[in-house]
Amino acid sequence: SSRRPPVFRRFGPAATLLALAISPPAAEWLFLDNGQIRLGVDRAAGASIGFFGESAAGRNLLNHYDKGRFIQQSYYGAKDGSDWNGKPWRWNPVQGGGWRDEPARTLAFTNTVTTLYAKTLPKHWATGADLPAVTMEEWLTLTNRIAHLRFRMTYIGATNHPPAHQELPAVYTDYALTSLVYYKGTAPWTGGVLTRRVPGQQPPNEYDQGLTESWAAYVDARDWGIGVFVPGTTEMTFFRSAGKAGPAGSGCSYLAPIRTLAVTNGFKLEYDVFLATGTVSELRDKFRSLADEVRSRPVARETREPP
Repeated sequence: SSRRPPVFRRFGPAATLLALAISPPAAEWLFLDNGQIRLGVDRAAGASIGFFGESAAGRNLLNHYDKGRFIQQSYYGAKDGSDWNGKPWRWNPVQGGGWRDEPARTLAFTNTVTTLYAKTLPKHWATGADLPAVTMEEWLTLTNRIAHLRFRMTYIGATNHPPAHQELPAVYTDYALTSLVYYKGTAPWTGGVLTRRVPGQQPPNEYDQGLTESWAAYVDARDWGIGVFVPGTTEMTFFRSAGKAGPAGSGCSYLAPIRTLAVTNGFKLEYDVFLATGTVSELRDKFRSLADEVRSRPVARETREPP
């Protein structure tokens, strides 16, 4: 596919059975916690984010069932003859690792109690091979009840990939968070009526555009859950994959803000993501305040290095 992200995503039942049979490496968790929110990365999966929740509750709102299910960087390029579990695939560097649970390598890592930096050598999702032409970096910071994620991808490869929908970033939440909520009206931040839906089971991915407030949230029956705000990004893809709920459950609720970008020689992309927990009204208020703060600067920044 030229990405509307591929119809068959990264964790069909057959893929899961094979991955489990290989005995993946044990997770190596490191947590940031400021007493209000808690964020965790797995250093055995390219320092991908697999834990987010409130400090006191201790509940993880994310899903990390396999190496494809994290809040992480993932990009799509040209068809390259690769095969994912019997399906033709394409160039696809993934921060966490490959579909057979091959772990991506963390190249550099520093942290304090509330901040973290990591540099990762990603894996090709289908082949499990290292992709040394790609470097992925992340800066994570907790401030009050907001987690600020800054991602950067740098590409120095010779292949100029065609334009594709790129996940900014991929986000996998607990399957127990059933309802997707967002705003797509013409008067952002004025309290307009929200769109609420329960996404269908994959495949296929669903899409929407015109998200003029640039955020979406997965919530439960109490209207409480996790929100994702990517300023300036107005398109999104999403689905739910049926299965057991919980952080390590086979089910998940997925969303990804998307932009159409071509990864070509010298490509560099840097963008910001904000995570929060709360009710829908609380999340919307937090993101409105953030929107006012970031309005004066571009948040998704695509640049090109000289070849």
